[in-house]
Amino acid sequence: MNENYEPTEIDEAVLEILKEGRANPLYIREKADLPKQRVNESLERLRSAGWVKKVTRGLYELVGDPRESQDD
Repeated sequence: MNENYEPTEIDEAVLEILKEGRANPLYIREKADLPKQRVNESLERLRSAGWVKKVTRGLYELVGDPRESQDD
């Protein structure tokens, strides 16, 4: 997990939704009121950083947010 990754505002919105549980991009777009391309880009950035994983085609889940463990 890339603990140095700095999430964008859109990444933050996606993370908040994924903290509730697994989600697909359509659900994330509708819940966060974001354009398709922005959600897809965000999921790819977060996946590359190791914060999110693709469970199966079109389904993502939060692996973890390293910032939360720093607060403890």
